[in-house]
Amino acid sequence: MKIIFASPDDVAKLLAFREEAAAWLTRLGSDQWQRPYPADRLLATIESGSVFMVMDGDATAATITLAPDAEEGLWTEQELSQPSSFVTKLTVSRTHAGQNIGGRLLDWAGDRAYRNGAEWLRLDAWTTNEALQRYYLRQGFQHMRTVREGGAVNGGPRVSGWLAQRPAGPANPGFEDATGLPSLA
Repeated sequence: MKIIFASPDDVAKLLAFREEAAAWLTRLGSDQWQRPYPADRLLATIESGSVFMVMDGDATAATITLAPDAEEGLWTEQELSQPSSFVTKLTVSRTHAGQNIGGRLLDWAGDRAYRNGAEWLRLDAWTTNEALQRYYLRQGFQHMRTVREGGAVNGGPRVSGWLAQRPAGPANPGFEDATGLPSLA
């Protein structure tokens, strides 16, 4: 499997990918990702070079967004002063579920963050998705706190405010990395 940068041509594919994940989450009883994600926001994130895809031949097996900046209002000023990379929108195709692609992708993100000078790999998860929170804890993340207020709509409740982090560090997740980041060796 190979990791590549997403391109503007991938917007429709990634939006459909997210809809597939939202339908699966609904079947599990979660309200996560029920609102459609704005295509223009996705395009801007892709154009910033923060969206990556795991390809299995011609099939998209997974996607992750890894950015140097956090969503506003989640992390403290002290935390933001520590070099960090932030994971969002980690999604694995149902056709590739059960192969530890998500765990390997988190290792890849931690390695990439480390090579870019970050001390921490951080994320925010859906506040009500306890299964997802347990997954991240099993992947070595430590829960920091849950931010419940200050959502994007009128400062109301925040739906994705479960904050966790783990140290960034070298890893070999076993993907072919076609993004051009030099190796540590």
